[in-house]
Amino acid sequence: MAEAPLFDTLTIVGPGLIGSSILRRARQTGTLARHLIAADCSPDVLKRVAELDIADEVTTSLTEAAAKSDAVILCIPTGAIRPVATEILPFMKPGSILSDVASVRSTLGPDISALLPNGVSYVPAHPMAGTEYSGPDAGFATLFEDRWTLLVPPEGTAPEAVSLMEQFWQQCGARTRQITDQYHDQVCAMVSHLPHLLAFTICDTADRLSADLRGDVLEYAASGFRDFTRIAASDPTMWRDIFLTNKDVLLTTFERFEKEAHLMVEAIRNGDSEAITERIQRGRRIRQSLLDNRQA
Repeated sequence: MAEAPLFDTLTIVGPGLIGSSILRRARQTGTLARHLIAADCSPDVLKRVAELDIADEVTTSLTEAAAKSDAVILCIPTGAIRPVATEILPFMKPGSILSDVASVRSTLGPDISALLPNGVSYVPAHPMAGTEYSGPDAGFATLFEDRWTLLVPPEGTAPEAVSLMEQFWQQCGARTRQITDQYHDQVCAMVSHLPHLLAFTICDTADRLSADLRGDVLEYAASGFRDFTRIAASDPTMWRDIFLTNKDVLLTTFERFEKEAHLMVEAIRNGDSEAITERIQRGRRIRQSLLDNRQA
């Protein structure tokens, strides 16, 4: 006997990389939801979703979709979470769940909890998976396989709603863990936000070189520089919102990095080969730990 879907109707607001990957996974498994709705303000995006046949219904009306749904997941830039949640929450039915995949939690938990209608739960979750691509064509059903999804339910959230969203992400292939808003933002500042800041800055530095030198840098780029350009190809609006929303934590993390970078520079300046080798070896150990944890 086939397993009953977790939700009858699921709405994905913003069917980009993350959103379209959820839709594809739901299509593939049949266990996440019986009816899939893709909602977006762009008719072109919805037209492409319909062409890809990854949703049963597409709409530009977020409120109509929310009213039909047992779960709504906001897969949109961090800066849009509050206004969209404010718009749709009055239309959500008792027993339904609102979620989002924002990369910065900040005060989203308490802010949105204060807006919840009676019987509606808020269970945000951040999948630690992605690529530099965006849009409906960027998604794939296995994006979340063996990657962590961090659930960040506000204090007092109904345990059954948290359990349901944990099952949801596990059926997407993810490993799950519950953490607090503050701890989430500290972790993400180090593992995601700072690397993106550095990648954008390194590519900007290369772009400002003299014409001849810039041309040769791009012509002869080795794998190290290419890795930075891959990260720097990420969506500008999304990352602008992340940097501004997680500003204080990101700046504190950057200051720590700046001190460590200065120590490495001093070791190079002073010809301290032992200190240089030790720092390189630390980097190798970090890489090995990622391999051991199946995250590389």
